[in-house]
Amino acid sequence: MNTESDVAEAVKAAKGPLIIKGGGTRSVGRPAQGDLLDVSGLSGVTLYEPGALTLVAKAGTPVAEIEAKLAEENQRLAFEPYDLTGLLGTSGATTIGGVIATNASGPRRIQVGAARDFALGVRFVDGAGNVVKNGGRVMKNVTGYDLVKLMSGSWGTLGVLTEVSLKVLPAVEASTTLVIADLAPAQAIAAMSAALGSPYEVSGAAWIDGAVWLRLEGFANSVDYRADALSTHLASHGEIARKDNCDWTRVRDAVPLHGCAHVWRISVKPGDGPAVIAVLPDGSHSMMDWGGGLIWAGHDAADATLHAQMQSTVAGLGGHATLIKAPETLRASVPVFQPESTGVASLSAALRARFDPRGILNAGLMAA
Repeated sequence: MNTESDVAEAVKAAKGPLIIKGGGTRSVGRPAQGDLLDVSGLSGVTLYEPGALTLVAKAGTPVAEIEAKLAEENQRLAFEPYDLTGLLGTSGATTIGGVIATNASGPRRIQVGAARDFALGVRFVDGAGNVVKNGGRVMKNVTGYDLVKLMSGSWGTLGVLTEVSLKVLPAVEASTTLVIADLAPAQAIAAMSAALGSPYEVSGAAWIDGAVWLRLEGFANSVDYRADALSTHLASHGEIARKDNCDWTRVRDAVPLHGCAHVWRISVKPGDGPAVIAVLPDGSHSMMDWGGGLIWAGHDAADATLHAQMQSTVAGLGGHATLIKAPETLRASVPVFQPESTGVASLSAALRARFDPRGILNAGLMAA
């Protein structure tokens, strides 16, 4: 597929389920069934206005291409879209359509917001083959229902994204990380909460390899001042080291869990992180991002019983757990996404019936 019209015609002509493929890097969910709808040919930045901090790209455009273009103007995608290729062992290039469709947001979400907060507009093809446009190409544009937010995180079950308009931000001048080593999960939550509750504008708060990382960004003089002040503020939480070379892609892409056979991505209230980690069996690997609100947990010997226990525990805390990585046999037999409450499930079904009346877009992806 090289044009939006090609996508629309293919959807109209479909006789059964369609598997939407962009870069092919996010093979999450139940094993795919149906005919392949490859939209990677819809690629290229069609509009970039650095002065207006806006960019428009076709959905199949590689994120790396967009980031390189932004870097030329000293700008960035501030929400740090994560890259799952190392974790899942997939190849291909992460695309901007895949990022928005999955609302892929990195460590800086705690400061600037999620991917959906930077999407100004979308174009997509619904399940009947209709081309739908919503939002605009500038930040002040407001047009009708906010389908942009609805499409963000829908995993392609409501429509096939063909174009995305984004808000971008200037790059930072300086960055540093305060590291507090050898903290248990509860101690890590206390330290991260104290940092995030301070006035020192923390842009990343993670617990990784048993240590808390706290990132500060901005103008160099401001970063230096805030690093010193935050170190004093957190002195009671342990010995603090300042490092300017911490690789935050390790946090963003959950690198410590790349070798695990089974991986969950769990969202809970930050204070509930230790309770989730406590139910993991011996031999598990875990890390926390977003000040404890996001947990990556991995294990090499997971089974359906352990997965059910994980989702039950998380549901009791008001959160949700997604099975990001597992053998196909397990993914085919369990609810990969957190089961929805009755009310939410009814609303989701009604939305899918409206946007995809034939039920052909990524069919079965979120089924139990």
